[in-house]
Amino acid sequence: MTIRVLIADDQMMVRQGFTVLLNAEPGIEVVGQAVNGLDAVAKVADLAPDVVLMDIRMPELGGIEATRRITEPAGATVKVLVLTTFDLDEYVYEALRAGASGFLLKDASADELAQAVRVVAAGDALLAPNITKRLIAEFSRMTDAPRAPLRGRIGRLTERETEVLSLIAQGLSNTEIAKHLVVAEQTVKTHVGRILVKLGLRDRTQAAVFAYETGLVRPAGY
Repeated sequence: MTIRVLIADDQMMVRQGFTVLLNAEPGIEVVGQAVNGLDAVAKVADLAPDVVLMDIRMPELGGIEATRRITEPAGATVKVLVLTTFDLDEYVYEALRAGASGFLLKDASADELAQAVRVVAAGDALLAPNITKRLIAEFSRMTDAPRAPLRGRIGRLTERETEVLSLIAQGLSNTEIAKHLVVAEQTVKTHVGRILVKLGLRDRTQAAVFAYETGLVRPAGY
């Protein structure tokens, strides 16, 4: 099955460069380009891509609000992969809150770009463990206290599901979680699916953000 990609960036060279790189990859097809956030929202509706590569800073409508408009509608399945110049760009955190499935540096190699598209298209979060730890620290710094309404929703989870959610937020993959809990990987996948359904979350990235904002996971010293 071919992964359909829309590239949203106000720089023509970036759009064209990424288009060439991705179209050279097996199983990936760039179906359109958008010059700003408004254009991206409209083209998602017209072209129904699987993944949107979304620049954060664009005229008329920025990438964060565009991401929110694309991912908020009930039943929305398109994944948004945020493009940024710096891995600790302050806007990255807002983009993840808005529904992005991860982020990628604009200077990523062709292999990294293609792998990122495949990862988010498959429904996984593109958050490397070292980046995840910094995200946790930043969310802890930005959030003075856990948000009570969100915190109450954790009560919907079983003890094991809460444990799995905590491990997701720490950046562990399903394979790593399975080893940590000494269970089958399929069992972990089942737990992850139930967590997303019970909490009304779209993917692992939202689950990680939820864990940060509720204070379920907090790094040492925070």
